Amino acid sequence: MYDLAILWDWIAFSVRWLHVITAMAWIGASFYFVALDLMLKPNADLPKGAFGEEWEVHGGGFYHTVKYLVAPARMPEHLTWHKWQSYSTWLSGAALLMIIYWVGGELFLLDPSKVELELWQGILISGGSLTIGWLLYDQMCKSKLGENPTLLMLILFAILVVMAWGYNQIFTGRAALLHLGAFTATIMTANVFFQIMPNQRIVVADLQAGRTPDAKYGKIAKLRSTHNNYLTLPVVFLMLSNHYPLAFGTEYAWIISCLIFLTGVTIRHYFNTMHKTGKGPHWTWGVTVLIMMVIAWLSTVPGGESYEESEARALTPYEQKFASNDNFEEAYYAVVGSCSMCHAREPSWEGMHWAPKGVVLETEADVARHATQVYMQAGVGHAMPPPNAIQMDQDARNAIVAWYRSVTSG
Repeated sequence: MYDLAILWDWIAFSVRWLHVITAMAWIGASFYFVALDLMLKPNADLPKGAFGEEWEVHGGGFYHTVKYLVAPARMPEHLTWHKWQSYSTWLSGAALLMIIYWVGGELFLLDPSKVELELWQGILISGGSLTIGWLLYDQMCKSKLGENPTLLMLILFAILVVMAWGYNQIFTGRAALLHLGAFTATIMTANVFFQIMPNQRIVVADLQAGRTPDAKYGKIAKLRSTHNNYLTLPVVFLMLSNHYPLAFGTEYAWIISCLIFLTGVTIRHYFNTMHKTGKGPHWTWGVTVLIMMVIAWLSTVPGGESYEESEARALTPYEQKFASNDNFEEAYYAVVGSCSMCHAREPSWEGMHWAPKGVVLETEADVARHATQVYMQAGVGHAMPPPNAIQMDQDARNAIVAWYRSVTSG
C-alpha cells in the first residue's frame, strides 16, 4: 500500500539522487578546469592571443588544450558551455530543501527548545536568508575589495561565521549546518548565473560582431570561479553532515561548520599548488588534521534538549496531534520498549555513546515528534530496530502503523 508518507519518501530519495548526480558533474567540471588552468605551460609556437597549453592522456587518447587569455581571433563553430551542472545542482538542492526542511519542518527545521516559531516563519527565514549572502558578496566583489581577493575572502568568512551562529540560534543543529551549506552554494551558483556566464556571453558577442573583447570580463569570471573552487569542499561536508549527529548534535555545531571552511582552504591550496608547481605544500595536511582534531573534540560536547527539558515543556501543535491520538499509548510503549536502548540521550547499548542519527525516542514529545520516521522505519519498514539488536514483534509494528494512520487519515 503506497500511502502519502511512503510516496513522499521516494520522491525525496529520487530528488536527493538527482542532486548527488548533478553535484558530481558540477564539482568534477569545476575542479578539472581549475587544475587545467594551473597546469598550462607557455609555448613560443602558440597561436596569437593564446596564454598556454596542456597535453593530457586519458582513455587511450591524447588531448591538446590551448587557453586564450581573452578569446581566439574568431569564434569556433562549436562552443561548449559549462553551465547546466551548476544550475541543476542548485535547483535540485532547493527542491530537496523544500521537501525535507519545509514540508518536514516541524521535525527537521524548527527546534522548540531554542525559539518558538510557526512553521511558516521558519520557512520564511529559511528561504529569505539564502539571498543575503549573495547580495553582500556581490556588492563586495564589485567594490574596491574585488581588487584584494585575500581580504575579500576573509570578509566572506566573517559573514559565514555570523550566519552559522544565527542559524544555530533558530534551527535544529542539522538544519543549521545544511542551511549554511545552501547559503554558500547559492553564492556559488549565483556567481555562475549572474557573473561568469553573462561576462562570457559579452566576450562571445564581441567576437561575433568583430570587436576586440575587453580582458576585464575574463578577470571577473576567473575571480568568481576561484572563490567557488575554495568553497566547494566545505559545502560538500555541510550537505553530508545531516547523516552524522557528531557534526550537528552539539551546541558548538556552528563552530564546527566554520572550521570546516578553513579545511576547505588548506586542502584546495595543497592541490592548487600541486597542479601549478608539481609539488604541494605538505604543511597544509598538518593544519587540516589539527583542525579536524579540534572539530572531533567539539563534537563530544553535549547539545540539544535534555530529558527533563523535553518532559517539562509543552508539546508543540505537531507533537500534540500525534500524542493525543487514542492509539498513541500503545505505540509509544512499543517504541520505547524496542528502540530507546539505542535512541536515548545516554544509550544503554554497550559501546554506543550517541543516539544513531541523533534521533532520541524517550519522552512522549520525542516519539510524537518523530512519528513519520518511526512509522517508516519500524512500521511499514523493518529497518529498525536492527535484527541483530532486538526482534520487534509484529504486534508492536502493527500498533505503530495503526497509530500513525489513524492520525494522518483523520
